[in-house]
Amino acid sequence: MAMRSWLFVPGDSQKKLDKALATGADVLILDLEDSVAPANKAAARDMAHSWLEVHRQQVTDGKRVGRWVRINALDTRHWRDDLVAVLPGAPDGIMLPKASGPEAIQQVAAELYELEGRSGITAGSTKILPLVSETAMAALTIPAYATASLPRLFGLTWGAEDLSAAIGATRKRDAASGGWTDTFRFVRSQTLLTAHARGVPAIDTLHADFADSKGLKAAAEAARADGFAGMLAIHPAQIATINAAFTPSEAELAEAQAIVAVFADNPDAGTLQIDGRMIDRPHLVLARRVLGISE
Repeated sequence: MAMRSWLFVPGDSQKKLDKALATGADVLILDLEDSVAPANKAAARDMAHSWLEVHRQQVTDGKRVGRWVRINALDTRHWRDDLVAVLPGAPDGIMLPKASGPEAIQQVAAELYELEGRSGITAGSTKILPLVSETAMAALTIPAYATASLPRLFGLTWGAEDLSAAIGATRKRDAASGGWTDTFRFVRSQTLLTAHARGVPAIDTLHADFADSKGLKAAAEAARADGFAGMLAIHPAQIATINAAFTPSEAELAEAQAIVAVFADNPDAGTLQIDGRMIDRPHLVLARRVLGISE
């Protein structure tokens, strides 16, 4: 299943929930956290549960759409109620905001195990995707995810908005270049490297200005070029751009297929020539990754 675009959908908006499947997003994240006011938390849980029940094993345009839920943070009184409400709908996974480290994943995993049993869901099937950077302490724990015992860990993603508030940063990007400033670039790199060390997908953070199509295109293309497997989105208008950025071109696919084929014909070779240039085993690894993305 493709997982290029991860779209947040407010859990308390029936209108947006009804339109979510038509957005083209590979993964929908029913949001019970930031986009839902405290007074609407209970209603959002009920609406998210109903949506999940109606759209079990949802297939749109020939592809299966991921069904995830972002619960509230563990330092609130809401997160357990969130899990109790949505698990009977068998979501593919839970996004955990403000994850403080691997221990937070283990805490949620223990709750999921019990709730899966009650709901008749296969034990261990509900995955967890933590937002690993939303406080300064959380950001410092990112490398620990590489080796901790976390069988439910699906991948890693990060966010800049909460972190900037936590550290009092008045900017996240350099005004001249448009690139992330040092702190946020460090967190992004840690997320990417730790995910690859763990062997799980790294999902890049969102582009906050949904009206900035040029900036979004540049950010999404950079994310894929840097090694991310997908990207968060906050508006349906961002989906087509993200999906395009994370879809290999015909030229990329042709080159990857040629590299795989030449190594298949020369299985003992370490270095080969193709189209007048030298290629070696790392090129083969990358070619297989490109073909895997296309699948």
